[in-house]
Amino acid sequence: MADRPADSGPTHEREITSRVDLCLPDGRLNPDAVGWTRQPLHRANLRGWGRNKRFEYWCVTTPTHLVAVNVSHADYRVTYAAFFLDFATDRTVQIAERSMLPLGTPMPLTSGEGGVRARGRSIALGFDETPAGTRLRARSARLSVDLLVDRPAGHESLGVVVPWNDRLFQYTRKDNCLRAQGRVVADGQAYEFDPDTAYASLDHGRGRWPYSIVWNWGAASGRCGGREIGLQLGGKWTVGTGMTENAIRVDGRLHKIGEELSWFYDSHDWLAPWRIVGSRVDLVFTPFHDRAAHSSWLVVESDEHQVFGYYSGHVVTDEGERVPVDGLLGWAEEVRRRW
Repeated sequence: MADRPADSGPTHEREITSRVDLCLPDGRLNPDAVGWTRQPLHRANLRGWGRNKRFEYWCVTTPTHLVAVNVSHADYRVTYAAFFLDFATDRTVQIAERSMLPLGTPMPLTSGEGGVRARGRSIALGFDETPAGTRLRARSARLSVDLLVDRPAGHESLGVVVPWNDRLFQYTRKDNCLRAQGRVVADGQAYEFDPDTAYASLDHGRGRWPYSIVWNWGAASGRCGGREIGLQLGGKWTVGTGMTENAIRVDGRLHKIGEELSWFYDSHDWLAPWRIVGSRVDLVFTPFHDRAAHSSWLVVESDEHQVFGYYSGHVVTDEGERVPVDGLLGWAEEVRRRW
């Protein structure tokens, strides 16, 4: 396997540059898979049943509205979801449906190499890879989505394997700064997504998780001062693993950040400003909407707050350039899961 030595850049983490299987034949974590990538090179050949998690989450933002679609498969249950938000009116449309002991929802082993199709009682979802990009579709009584996400040749995204141990581990691919176009209809009102202003972000995950976990995730895409900037920030769930899911994109180039970031926020007031700090990140996040969700079923429980708002501050590239961030649209979240 080809990789980049740990001392060749500003992060201690190993950069993987060739394809690799996530698991060994017996289902344990492949040690050669631990590292990070700029392209989707991991094949998630998970084994067994019961603790595996597979999910595809897309969020597409514009200056005035956003939409998110999600398929999450946890062996014993599958969740189909879609969410729409109009910033000016704070009007939302949210559909979430869970099915226990699903018969099967095919999920590709390698990100970008196969589609996802899911149909529940109230919503149908399709994420299809085409020569023009990824087509996102959803159909329900209140919300329909038909968007095309462009992925240029050579586009860089962050792939990371986070190892809790050889039985519990996660491969995540976070992609942002992807242009999107199309139309969303929410409660009969049509909203256009213009590729000049619409940005798509992907959260692709494959792994085997601990029963109880807490994480932070922050993301944003857009232009500031003539530069295209993408933020990919994580916290809590990676502590002690030797890996992080932290990176920034500046004008198409990914810059990996190997240190854990400090997150400051008020869990009694989710719309109060957040701050995310590290040696290469100093950002204030100012929310304007809290998408809160809680569910509980026997020993399975989820409590989450995903807040949408604007990032300001600065980030630092691998070369030491300090890049200002001002009013960059995105989100931050705290999620607590028992699954």
